Amino acid sequence: MEKDNVKFSGVMSALISAVDENGKVLEDSMRRVMEWHLRDGLSGFYLCGGTGEGPVLQVETRMRIAELAKEVVGGRGHLIAHVGAIDLVSAVKLARHAADVGMDAISSVPPFFYHYGEAEIRDYYQALSDASGLPILMYASPLSGVEITWDMVDRMMDIPHMIGLKWTSYDYFTMHRIRELRGGNINVINGPDECLLCGLNMGADGGIGATYNVMPKLFAEIYSQFHAGNIAAAQAAQFKANKLIEVLLKFGVVVGIKDILSELGYDCGYQVYPQKRFSAQERAEFHKALKEIHYFESYL
Repeated sequence: MEKDNVKFSGVMSALISAVDENGKVLEDSMRRVMEWHLRDGLSGFYLCGGTGEGPVLQVETRMRIAELAKEVVGGRGHLIAHVGAIDLVSAVKLARHAADVGMDAISSVPPFFYHYGEAEIRDYYQALSDASGLPILMYASPLSGVEITWDMVDRMMDIPHMIGLKWTSYDYFTMHRIRELRGGNINVINGPDECLLCGLNMGADGGIGATYNVMPKLFAEIYSQFHAGNIAAAQAAQFKANKLIEVLLKFGVVVGIKDILSELGYDCGYQVYPQKRFSAQERAEFHKALKEIHYFESYL
């Protein structure tokens, strides 16, 4: 049986959103970051998710980022727009826009804040399906506060255009159970960067990650070495990536990624308030930690 729901594989960056203090997109930086990622072997981009700060960006800003990504990438890589929002009106507007500008798929966290039940969650995804007609990936993220179980995923797969999910959890037993649903005709993308190799070993079709932004070549290597059967080489690349991930987890992932990109010549602005920004001392300590692992000499 052809697995027609398995539309995405490879490794895609959960792309940062480069914006200034007024929410204006810093387009030159985003263009150059995307070109770099494509050159170094990434297969596409996941736009305006958690790393891309989508839930705290204005709808118009998110739309411009989708338009810009389509202009830059064209058909050279996958484009998945995260359209999740706290209100359904915004999510539907973003879903419709994603279809209009030619995204390959949309994705969304389940509706959050009011502790919705499964029937309400289903209605939410149904509305996104009706608005866009695009393939949909659920986003199983702990940030949403919604527990996604394997049997819930199975029921959600009955929604038209639902093809699978991005699985951001360390529960690889459940991920594998999900991967076996519908005779394997389900697209499962690994979320935790530090466990990409674990996810691939347990059946994930690919990976989407935040730290891919600052070491795209290394994550492309993990994926390619795994599929070439060179597990020791894939493991070595994963362990190397995890040294930087450990630093970013200590100091702040998105703030750290944007700081690194700034050092590399990509002005990506700051995190959207009230999210963390480095003090001068924190930034000095962060750069000391980067120097200790030889980031600028050996990760690019």
